[in-house]
Amino acid sequence: MIKHTDFENNEKGKLKLGHLINENKIVFGGNISLKIYGTLQCKSGKRMKRENRIFLSSEEEAITEGYRPCVHCMREKYLKWRVRRDKDKFAL
Repeated sequence: MIKHTDFENNEKGKLKLGHLINENKIVFGGNISLKIYGTLQCKSGKRMKRENRIFLSSEEEAITEGYRPCVHCMREKYLKWRVRRDKDKFAL
């Protein structure tokens, strides 16, 4: 997991971030305060505050860190996550 604020807020930082994306070292973005992850193209993700944005190398990393899928860009995975969560919630 890499915080967006770890990159300089200038062209140099944008180039470094772009390089990591092109090398597939960054595949997903997430919101650290809401614990939601999604695609890098997600409109919701593009609107979040820089200080809340994190970058993830894989879906496994996101799940391990306790993030849930985005309802907008990963709807099918979100619905599966929600069914599992509700099942666990009512099993108690």
